Amino acid sequence: MERPTGTDATQLYARLLAEPGRPPEALGLHWDGPRLGAATAELRALGLLQPTAGHRTGEAAAPGDRADRIDRADRIDCPDGIDRADRAVPAETAVSVDTAVRQLLLDTDTRVTALVAELRRARDAVDRLHTGYLPAQQHHRADTGLELVRGADRIAALLEDAARGARTEALSLRPGQDLSGPALADKLARERLVLTHGAALRTIYPAAALRRPAVLAHVRELTGAGARIRAAHSLPLWLIVVDARLAILPAPGSGPGAFRGTGPGAPSGRQAGGGCPPVAEAAVVVRDPAVVALVAELFEYFWSAAWTPTELGPEEVEMTDRQLTVLQLLAAGLTDVAIARKLEVSERTVRRLVAELIAGLGAESRFQAGVHAAQRGWI
Repeated sequence: MERPTGTDATQLYARLLAEPGRPPEALGLHWDGPRLGAATAELRALGLLQPTAGHRTGEAAAPGDRADRIDRADRIDCPDGIDRADRAVPAETAVSVDTAVRQLLLDTDTRVTALVAELRRARDAVDRLHTGYLPAQQHHRADTGLELVRGADRIAALLEDAARGARTEALSLRPGQDLSGPALADKLARERLVLTHGAALRTIYPAAALRRPAVLAHVRELTGAGARIRAAHSLPLWLIVVDARLAILPAPGSGPGAFRGTGPGAPSGRQAGGGCPPVAEAAVVVRDPAVVALVAELFEYFWSAAWTPTELGPEEVEMTDRQLTVLQLLAAGLTDVAIARKLEVSERTVRRLVAELIAGLGAESRFQAGVHAAQRGWI
């Protein structure tokens, strides 16, 4: 009788059907171990090769056991003239496709039932959280517009909760930075979480901090993930604003780098990297909308004066004579109309040149473009 052709697994299945009671390695296929193992694994995965009753647990399977559930009509009988009792019972046996399909559907139904039950429990838990605990939280926040949080662990938990809850934007000034590898890695993971939720992430670092390789590498990864990073010569304090609903500030007396060792991911009591001394472990949480808006305005003030570091921005712009002239005339206070007349070009051309300069300098306005150009020594 001609053997069917097909994949290794198909060929193995056909041989197991033709020679029931023999293990795959005794079929005389002359395959090497990896080839036979791969074909056997595929049959197991599809449910076409299942444990026999006598080898499932080392004992005869009880009625109702998975092996016992294989229908008598689906079992492969021994060839005529071979006494099953004279041979060792194989650990696995080939079953019909119908049996494999029924078992697959049964297993899937069991998993779906378990998932539905888990979903029902999760919904019950959400209902209890909303009805029993959310009012208590809202009452607490209504009574406490300001909250003092002490301890590195509590501050780290607070920052993680803020990152998980961000939905529109997260703003921060970072005058201090834990330079240890684990702290930067954990901080990157939490800031990626903000970006994953679709929120905008804007952060300002001191320019001096970006000269440290660990911080620069961290910032480059953030930029690659979609964050917007700028640098400033100095920053007065550490702060975070999330979704215009929450602000986190250093507690009075903590100093600019109060959270240097307690930023997202910094373990309790960890000393700041790079030889920084231990710092205060206290933060003020602000939820009053008016105060949060004021803190956000403070961030925007520093953001407007900060610049995109050359290490993170586009390649250095090669200034043409015309672009340099336009830049100098802008710095002198001339309007587009006056510049167009002086250069004998159209206003549209001037606007295009100005837009190219702003984009090349990583700025968002003409004023910022002038500041950035001065920092690069162009004017």
